[in-house]
Order: sequence, then C-alpha cells, then structure tokens
Amino acid sequence: MIAAIKATGTKTRGLLAYLYGPGRHDEHLDPHIVAAFAMLAMPDPGRSENATLTELGHYLDEPVRLRNSEFGQQVTDHVWHCPVRAAPEDRYLSDAEWGEIAQRIVQAAGIAPPGDDLACRWIAVRHADDHIHILATTVREDGRRPKLHDSGIRVGDACREIERDYGLRRLKKGDRTGARRPTQAEMHKAERLGWEQPSPEWLQDRIRAAIPHATNAEEFIAYLEASGVEVQVRRGPSGDLLGYAAGRPGDVNEAGEQIYHPGSKISPDLSLPKIRARLESSRPEEHPTARRNHPSTPWHQAADALDTLHTGLADDTHAQAHITALGELLEATAQKAPAHLRAELHAASKAFARAQRSQIRAEDRAAYALRSAARDIAHTATGPDGSALAALVAALVWAAIVAGHWHEAKNHAHQADAARQAVQQLQAAADRALAPTLAELTARPPREEARRVLAGDVRAAVPDHAERILTDPAWPALATVLADAEARGHQPHQLLKEAAAQRELTTARQPARVLITRIQHTGRNPAPNRRAEAARLQSTMAGSVSTQQTGNGRIPAVTSSPIEQQHRQRR
Repeated sequence: MIAAIKATGTKTRGLLAYLYGPGRHDEHLDPHIVAAFAMLAMPDPGRSENATLTELGHYLDEPVRLRNSEFGQQVTDHVWHCPVRAAPEDRYLSDAEWGEIAQRIVQAAGIAPPGDDLACRWIAVRHADDHIHILATTVREDGRRPKLHDSGIRVGDACREIERDYGLRRLKKGDRTGARRPTQAEMHKAERLGWEQPSPEWLQDRIRAAIPHATNAEEFIAYLEASGVEVQVRRGPSGDLLGYAAGRPGDVNEAGEQIYHPGSKISPDLSLPKIRARLESSRPEEHPTARRNHPSTPWHQAADALDTLHTGLADDTHAQAHITALGELLEATAQKAPAHLRAELHAASKAFARAQRSQIRAEDRAAYALRSAARDIAHTATGPDGSALAALVAALVWAAIVAGHWHEAKNHAHQADAARQAVQQLQAAADRALAPTLAELTARPPREEARRVLAGDVRAAVPDHAERILTDPAWPALATVLADAEARGHQPHQLLKEAAAQRELTTARQPARVLITRIQHTGRNPAPNRRAEAARLQSTMAGSVSTQQTGNGRIPAVTSSPIEQQHRQRR
C-alpha cells in the first residue's frame, strides 16, 4: 500500500472538484466519502443531490478563515492531500475497511492524533476500487497548525502495519534515500509529448552518465551541457560553484520558460556537494591521462580493482564508498561496451543506482581505485578484447552479489533488492560476453589424456566443487584454458586454487564459466621463469665490474654471466 503525500495546496474547492469529477481519463466512478473527522455535519455531495462541493469546501476551510480573521496572518498553504493506493494484486477492500485505513493514516500523519477533539478537519473520498484520497485543511479547531514534520515517514510505517493487519502485499520500509517519483502531471506530460521517460528520470540517467567522465564539479557541469542538458548554476561572489539545477530541453511551463530540477530533488545523492565529494576523492595522479602508458588495459585494470572489493567492506563507511564507486564503474562499462551488450549493462546500471546510496555516509577516498578504473574506461578510445570484456562483466556480477549481501546484512531492503535486479541483468550480459570465447575454446579441446590430468587438478584444488565443475557444460572450455595457461608456464593446480579463493563458487550458477574468466584474466601473461630470474640476480651480484675509458671520464660496466647472456639471446 502506498500513501503519497502531495505538496500543500491553496484551494480546497479545486481539489474537491477533481475528487468528485470524472477524472482525467473517466476513471472516477461513484465518488463518495468513506471516512471523515468527528465533527463532520455536512452531507456527502456524492450521496446527496442537495449537497454542493462549494458548501463542503467552506465547511472544511472554517478553521482557516477563523485563524486568518483572528490572527491577521493569512494561511494559504493549508490543503493537505494524500492518495492511498492498494497493490493491483490486493483483495477488494470495503468502504468500511478503507475508512479504517484512512483513520490510521491521518492519525499517523498528525492530522488527527488519537483522542484529539480539536484536530484538523478531513475527509476520505473513494472513487475507485483500489484507492482513496484524503483531503485535510491544516489548521486545527483551536487555530494552531498541526505538527507534520516527518509525516511521510510515519505514514509509511503505518502503511506497513496496515499491510500486515489486512493481509495485503507487503512493501519494504523506506529509508529516505530513494529518488523522487515523478508526479502524475510529469507522467501525463511525458505521455502527451511522446517521451519514454518523465523529465526527472531522464535527467537522472544523464547526470549519472556524466559522473565517470569528470574529475571536478566544473567538468561535470560542462559535460552535462555538452550532452544536451539545460543547466542552471548558482555561484558565490567569488565565482565558486555553489549549486546546480538541470532541465530537459523542451520541458517548459505554461509561460514557455524552461523547467529546472535541483540535483538533490532528482535524487538524494545527486546534489552538488555529494557529487563534488565523489569526483574529488581520487588522487590527482590517478587521472586517466596519468596512467595512459600503463601496460594493462583499462578493462583489465577495472577487473583488478574489483578483485579487492571484498577487502573494502569491513568498515561501513568504506563499504558504502566502494558500492557507490561500483555503480560508477558499471555506468562507464555500459557506455563503452560493445553494442550487443549495452542493453543489459544499461539496465543493470539503472537498477543498481538504488543500491548505490543508503543512510550510511561514505568515505569516498577509500574507493579511489574503483573510481579511477571507471574514469579510465570512460576516457578510453579502444574497446576491450573478448576475454577482457568477459572477465570484467563476470567480475561485475560477483561485485553486485557482494554488494547485495552487504546490504542484506545491514537490513537495507530496497538496496538489496536493487542489487539482485542488477545481478540478473549482469548475468545475462556475462553469458552473452562469454559466448564467443566459449565457442572458440570448445572447438580446440586438449587431448583426452591431458583432460584426465586436468580433471585431477580440479579435484585436488577445489574438492568441494569439483563435481559441479566437471559436469558443467563449460568444462571442456575450462580444460582448454588450463592447458593454454600451462603452456605459458603456469601450474593449473595453483591457478585453480587462486581463482577459487578470489570468488566463492557456492552461489555460482556455472562454476566452470566463473573459473574460465578468472583464469584467463590472472593467467594472461607468461609465468616468470624463476630459475632464470635467480641466475640473473646471482650473476648481477657476482659479476665483475670493469671500467671503460670514455672521453668524459670513467663509468662502471657490469660483465654478464654466460647464463644471462643466453637468456638475453632468447629474449
């Protein structure tokens, strides 16, 4: 059950006209009062031909007029409106049941506290099977204003109790971190203009898409403007950026003026101070251009950063920072991934946005590695190869699972559910990303004798999951990966142990696939020749130092041993 308290209004008669009217799409049927304040003496305009909406409006507004005349202070924001809607799958509720529900809602809100004979005047109108509208005038009979601070939280708690008591669909308790839902007017406007999304949702997607591309607030604003978003900024006398509001092109009011939405109203984590804290949390030298000569690709670096995610979850403030940065990495990956994966990755990023924020304050600097990886991917001009992409998406699946488990442990119901939705989309993307690699690996399996030896390595390295791995349809491909790694000098047994240690396999749908991506990522380079390294170190330390005469002076020269010379020739 959802109770959505609307912004306070000024015209009681105007809201009554809507409640008793046909509705915008002729959806209002048989409007009538199902509950009201104890002093209601007016007949119901929905049941009596002699009752009028104007008389009912005057009766509800009587305490407002008395206060205005006695105190000389005009109260105009006095119309409190709260639609209360049951879920589509809920059972039919009678008028009496809706009346009891309305009574509990106004008590929780502070409109009419229990046993208070001088409370506000209110009515509950039903004009459809699945919802009611509560209208109240927020001046009490004694002329005081009701205490409505945090009424939304109290009403939400009352709805959770109502769901339990009436056997209705149980929703999750809110925590004041959710993004604002679009209003009916915004949804109708989007439908009228042929937009797929209302403006707040459209803006939220583009603001989140801009964050991985910027390193400071000014860059963030510039990127928004370059991406087609109308931006209104607020600056101090010194020119410092103090705040911003975003608008969708073409979204104008009746006067033709652009409509702007402050970032904090679009979503609690999109205010300028919170975005600035995230953007400036990375070390200056971690800007993508500072690491452009790193031998590993941004895609491999991102997978490496995700490998250490679980170590950042020990402290709550660090955990929240890592999960927030994980959302940025997911957004950057969705933007730069090949076209055939973008739908699933964008859906995963959109779902995970709800998991990025909670009431726990993040220590943003703790997640600089993940955030830097996101910026690297956002700035890269080259796409990933198949194995790098598969490894990163598989790592994102595991990271989203870890984030969901952390939220569950903290009783963050909405966030845990968002993480689960993201995992589903990421798993679909991982399957699609790995498919070409699986086909190539399966087409060149190692010989039967080698496969038997490798199966023994599996049983020895991961005995608890060996049978699941060996019966996984992807086992032949995993055997090829292990054989390839062995040819590069790695030990299959050790690679299996390391891969299993980096991610538990109990929750893996297909453990062989998980191991393929892990081993391809960690075993992509040739294993070091330890004997050659030892010989080179020994020869360097024991080599004789000769001197060479030059025109400018004397410099030492190290004479290499025969072993080192042979190694250099091989290189």
